[in-house]
Amino acid sequence: MSTLGQLNYFFIPSVTLIGVGASSHIPERLTMVGAKKPLIVTDKGIVNAGILKMVTDVLDAKKMSYAVFDETIPNPTDKNVHDGVEFYKKNKCDSLITLGGGSSHDCGKGVGLVVSNGGTIHDFEGVDVSKKPMPPYIAINTTAGTASEITRFCIITDTKRKVKMAIVDWRVTANVAINDPVLMVGMPPSLTAATGMDALTHAVEAYVSTAANPLTDAAAEKAITIIANSLRKAVANGKDMQAREDMCFAQYLAGMAFNNASLGHVHAMAHQLGGFYDLPHGECNAILLPYVSEYNLMAHLERYGRIAELLGTCTCGLNKRDAAMKAIEAIRTLSTDVGIPASISDLAKRYKKTVNEKDIDIMVGNAQKDACGLTNPRTMTDLAVKNIYKAAW
Repeated sequence: MSTLGQLNYFFIPSVTLIGVGASSHIPERLTMVGAKKPLIVTDKGIVNAGILKMVTDVLDAKKMSYAVFDETIPNPTDKNVHDGVEFYKKNKCDSLITLGGGSSHDCGKGVGLVVSNGGTIHDFEGVDVSKKPMPPYIAINTTAGTASEITRFCIITDTKRKVKMAIVDWRVTANVAINDPVLMVGMPPSLTAATGMDALTHAVEAYVSTAANPLTDAAAEKAITIIANSLRKAVANGKDMQAREDMCFAQYLAGMAFNNASLGHVHAMAHQLGGFYDLPHGECNAILLPYVSEYNLMAHLERYGRIAELLGTCTCGLNKRDAAMKAIEAIRTLSTDVGIPASISDLAKRYKKTVNEKDIDIMVGNAQKDACGLTNPRTMTDLAVKNIYKAAW
């Protein structure tokens, strides 16, 4: 893809640790960024799984002070962030650790923005709105999918509007990102599948983004290849440490890609399903990815053909369109293999949520305003968005 005349940005944490035992280095990294009493932002699931204790044991061994806010919910809300800010101030914290998947990282980023800049989280919707730096910030990942531990994205649900606010701000990029596969062993197969498909969506959308460049292309291609080779293994056997570590690298590479090339309408549309129905983000992405990709084919036949090859499909002897269609088939096959529901309705049943097609028109309007759609490779009309929602329903 040509980038002539296009100013390219590249955002990434200053330091990243990936590999077995990486979490043992948390104390020294806190000291390096000047943190004396971090607020650990996490959720009850992480606490109940014993993952929080694995981290606090490391801190306790070094006699380091900290406070724990474990009230993060899936699809964190403006109220969630507000409560975290109050907890941060009450406990006189001076820094942040986010521990978990995308929800914990997003909530913690929101806390950091408000603590440093004042106001409410609503004030930061959009691109690079903040004026002051975040507190020292270490992001510790426990899933292999969102890459929120390395990105400048923060997604928070506005409870009044039932909209996921897309906050894109270079200041929320962590000082240190940590990916330790030991912390991921306890992930159930369904979460492993959902986060893995989220990573694939990041890589695919970044690869066909209008803001793609050679750096993001390289990261996206490698991420897709690793996911094709490792996600099924990680879902089949969560104790396969090689597969877990491979997925750490894959989701990180996908994060590098979309953190800099941005995303597309899969995310713009998935955000509405999360905002309206509190449905899990990774599975929403997985369901919508083949539909949006098929719509986008004509904008990037060659790139979708390449995606098919990266996913392990032979495209020898096929014309460009047929080769591109193989990517759609490969995405659907992978999604089915790892147990992703086939439709939005099936997903809602799995999580005992009620969805209503009457909400589609409102979601279309909100999706069209979502910042992620700005770099979609093909102009997306309201009718096209509506038809994709209906097809995926």
